[in-house]
Amino acid sequence: MVKKPAAPVYVLGVGMTKFIKPRGKVDYTELGFEAGIKALLDAQITYDDVDQGVACYCYGDSTCGQRVFYQFGITQIPIYNVNNNCSTGSTGLALGRQMIGGGMADCVMVVGFEKMFPGSLQTFFNDRENPIGTSASMMRDTRGVTNAPSAAQMFGNAGREYMERYGAKKEDFAEIARVNHEHSKRNPYSQFQQEYTLQQIMDSPTIHEPLTKLQCCPTSDGGAAAILVSQAFLDAHPNPKIKEQAILIAGQCLATDAPSLFSRSSIDLMGFEMTQRAARTALAEASLAPADIKVCEVHDCFSANEMIVLDALGLSGKIGTAHEMVRRGDITYGGRVVVNPSGGLISKGHPLGASGVAQCAELVWHLRGWANNRLTPDTAAALQHNLGLGGAVVVTVYKRADGKSNVKVASEEVGKRNGLGYNPAVVAKGFTREQVDRVRSQKHRSDWALGETEKKVDSRF
Repeated sequence: MVKKPAAPVYVLGVGMTKFIKPRGKVDYTELGFEAGIKALLDAQITYDDVDQGVACYCYGDSTCGQRVFYQFGITQIPIYNVNNNCSTGSTGLALGRQMIGGGMADCVMVVGFEKMFPGSLQTFFNDRENPIGTSASMMRDTRGVTNAPSAAQMFGNAGREYMERYGAKKEDFAEIARVNHEHSKRNPYSQFQQEYTLQQIMDSPTIHEPLTKLQCCPTSDGGAAAILVSQAFLDAHPNPKIKEQAILIAGQCLATDAPSLFSRSSIDLMGFEMTQRAARTALAEASLAPADIKVCEVHDCFSANEMIVLDALGLSGKIGTAHEMVRRGDITYGGRVVVNPSGGLISKGHPLGASGVAQCAELVWHLRGWANNRLTPDTAAALQHNLGLGGAVVVTVYKRADGKSNVKVASEEVGKRNGLGYNPAVVAKGFTREQVDRVRSQKHRSDWALGETEKKVDSRF
C-alpha cells in the first residue's frame, strides 16, 4: 500500500531550457542554472526560501547537484542527487512531495538536467553487471538480438507483440509519431518542430520493426526545474494572487516492477504492470478515473511504448484497444484525450534527468491556462507518466489549487502576472541580470560558485 502525504503539496513554479542536440557546447551547470532561475522567478521566491534541493541526472559524476545548486546560493540545505534511469526527473518530484507532505520541508526545489552524448544510449561500466542485464537476457531468449540499439529492440519487440496479440498495424505506430511531431510545432522548447506526413514517418529508416527513425526519441541536452511548496508556504506567500497559478499534486505513485516482468512477454518486459499499478494508485488518490483525464504527458521514448502505455494507464478503456483509439484520432485535439501536447519525447527530446520535470512544467502551464497556443480547454486534471527501465515508473495527477477547470489566459496578462513581460509557456526566452540577482540567495551567494555560468547562459538568449 502506497501511503499518500499527510498534507497537500503544490507546484508553485516551473522553468525549463530548450531541449537541444547533444553537441557538447552547453554544460550541465548552465542547463540547471537556467531552468532553476526560471522556476524561482515563476514562483516569485528567492533561493533563501528553499528548504531542500533535489538534483536529477543520469550522466555525470557524483554531487553534480551541489555544483548546480551552489550557483543559486550556498545555504547549507540538504541536496539529494537522484538517478533512476529515464524516470529520474519524476522520481525527484516524488521525493520532493514526500518531504513536504511528511512535514520535513515547506519548499523543495527540484532541478533536472542532462548533458548527453550523441547517438543511442551507452553503457559506461563494463566491468560489472548491467542493471537491466536480466531484461536483456530475457529479450535474447524470447526474441533474439539484432544490431539495432538495445532500447529500440526492447520497445520495438513490445510493439511486435502488440501487433500479434491485438491486430495493430505498422501504420498505427507511425500515426502516434505523426501526432507527436505535429504537436511539437507549438512547443518553443522542443528539439524538433517539424511536421511529417504518415508516409514520411513510415519511409524513414527502419531501426527495429515496427519502429522507424521518426518514431524514436533523440538524445538531448536540456534542463527543467520545479518549486514544490506546502499549504503553509503558499498561504504565507507575500503575493496573495500567487495561488492562482499553484497546481496541486492530487495523486502520485512511484512503483517498481512486478514478477510479471519476466513472464516472457515483450510487453510485460517494458514494465506494463508497474505502470498499471502506479496509474491506479495515483488516480484513486486523486479521486479520478481515466475518463476524467483530458490531457496527459506520457513516456513515448518510442511510439510502441506510447501504444502499450495508453492501455496500461486505462486511457484506451480496454487492454488491446489502444490502436483503435489511435485510429479514431482520440490522442489529439478534438479526440478523447490530448496525449503529449508538448510533442512528447519523440519530438521534444529526452534529456533523461530533465524529462520528468519538463512533463510537469508542460502540464502546469496547461492547467494554469498559459499554454494558450496548444491548450485543451475546460481541463480540470492532467496526468503525467514517466518510465525508467530497470525499473521505476512515476504517475502523477495534477489539479488546479482552486478546483476549477483551466481557462485560456492571454500572453500579455501572463507577462504582467509573472513580472517577466512574456509568457514562458509559448515563448522560450531568458531573463535579465537584475532578475537573476533578485532570486539568487540574498544572504549566502558565492560568485566563485557561479563563475562564468550566468554570462554563458546570457549569451545564448
